[in-house]
Amino acid sequence: MPFPSIAERLAQRDAPTFSFEYFPPADDAGIQQLIGTVDQLSPLRPDWVSVTYGATGASRYRTFSAVGAIRGQTAARTMGHLTVAGQDEGEIRRAIEAYERLGVTQILALRGDPPGGGAYEPRSDGLATATDLVRLIRSMGDFSVGVAAFPAGHPESDLDLDARILLDKQEAGAEFAVTQLFFDAEAYFALVERFRALGGTIPIVAGIMPVTVPSQIERFATMSGARMPAAFEAKLRAVADDRDRFRAVGLELMTALCDDVLAGGAPGLQFFTLNRSKATQEILARLREMPARVPA
Repeated sequence: MPFPSIAERLAQRDAPTFSFEYFPPADDAGIQQLIGTVDQLSPLRPDWVSVTYGATGASRYRTFSAVGAIRGQTAARTMGHLTVAGQDEGEIRRAIEAYERLGVTQILALRGDPPGGGAYEPRSDGLATATDLVRLIRSMGDFSVGVAAFPAGHPESDLDLDARILLDKQEAGAEFAVTQLFFDAEAYFALVERFRALGGTIPIVAGIMPVTVPSQIERFATMSGARMPAAFEAKLRAVADDRDRFRAVGLELMTALCDDVLAGGAPGLQFFTLNRSKATQEILARLREMPARVPA
């Protein structure tokens, strides 16, 4: 029996999915940490794992190396990310072919940001949008394609336009979406409602970033759309001088957020692990103690 695609697993709706996102390491030490993290999280039986896509040629190569290493370490579905920014169409096509050679038929199609930063400008010899990328991937083989969604809005767009763009991606062939990180369950529910009102039907997985260190407060504040709600941030700032207490409060808040979105109908959670395992393990352990959330 063929291994179900991510879209097919999400369509089952028998239990929430959970998945882990990793990034390609920059050196040998990072590779060992990544392999260790994958090994530690594998017993949690993720529905899939995904690997982010590098912004430069060298880091793109590391993406494929990481995908190969992970596929040798876990039996879970493996999804590779792919971006439009900084590449001509030929490079994008070769990346899709590289995933296919690795046996990866699940791809998260993203526009991405320019390798050197600054405003995004489409290349005349490339693709303009993630929607264009979805079409290209679907035209090149039997791929299951996911896309990004933005609970707090894309920094270059607005909430209503975001929902219409997500619908465009669905019509181009996207089968599911994974949100960027967020800290307000109502923002997630509002995104789903806007999308459904337009006729959108694909499942939208909630993207979750564990909060464990005080420096994350300022980091998220500088990320458009990722700022914490005032009450959420205040609880963290109140314990920012105690690293252990901060971590405990952060995990408590993120567990509650996960519980809220699952209770409200989210089909699954994707954890942005930062190539570490402990916080994700702890949150999932707590969720499994809550009835009808995540199966043991």
